[in-house]
Amino acid sequence: MKRLELYYFPQCPYCQTVLSALRVTGLESQVTYYDIVDEPHRKEQLIKDTGRGTVPCLYIDGKPMHESRDIVDWLHKYSNEISHDKGGSSLSGN
Repeated sequence: MKRLELYYFPQCPYCQTVLSALRVTGLESQVTYYDIVDEPHRKEQLIKDTGRGTVPCLYIDGKPMHESRDIVDWLHKYSNEISHDKGGSSLSGN
């Protein structure tokens, strides 16, 4: 299982897109969430790591991924992979 950490803030529409994808894929309980407004030091860390203070940013095993569309695509692919690994079937239309 990969370590997933999401840097976000709730009012961001792009973050809401990623949060929705986490719910749809069933991965929401496997993510550690960092609200950069409630925890300003997280934004500082994000800038230090990536040179960018923009969210959403999903860290996958310590590697940052920006851009909500890329994150959503990755989440769907990853959820399908772990579903197949568990012997389940994928019902995703992607």
